[in-house]
Amino acid sequence: MDYIHLINKYYPEDDDLRKLLLKHSRQVADRCLQIVERHRELPVDVQFLEEAAMLHDIGILHCDAPSICCHGTEPYIRHGVIGAAMLRSEGYERHARVAERHTGTGLTLQQIEKRQLPLPHQDFSPETLEEQIVCYADKFYSKSSPDRVRSVAEAAQSLEKFGSDGVRKFLEWATRFE
Repeated sequence: MDYIHLINKYYPEDDDLRKLLLKHSRQVADRCLQIVERHRELPVDVQFLEEAAMLHDIGILHCDAPSICCHGTEPYIRHGVIGAAMLRSEGYERHARVAERHTGTGLTLQQIEKRQLPLPHQDFSPETLEEQIVCYADKFYSKSSPDRVRSVAEAAQSLEKFGSDGVRKFLEWATRFE
């Protein structure tokens, strides 16, 4: 799969949003690759992992988040499910699952219902190792501060808004992946 082809299809203009998407996605992909380099015992599809990391945020194009150059109409919380729909329309189911499961440490049906989030009522928890690694690596980089790398403690703190279960899951991943 040529992930650049898909990025070019949806982000044809060399504008600030495309540059931000590529920078952030490359940061996440590189961290994913560092994890598998350090942990060769993990049974990971490395090529798929890199592709999925590069495409996990493809749905930001349709979201309303002007501070990060997104001028769409959808709430930002929907960028994962939007990206998943885009990837599914291209025939990339595995990549779509990564996109829809990377928000926070994954969103459960209970969290979606309790917080009345504008998302389908289903569980979006990362299940496969690749889904977990992309979700984990993503937490170290914010598109609103693209030159900054969070520490494990800072990334964990950024997850507090999703509840203590998400922080606990992230710290478990830190123990496994760092």
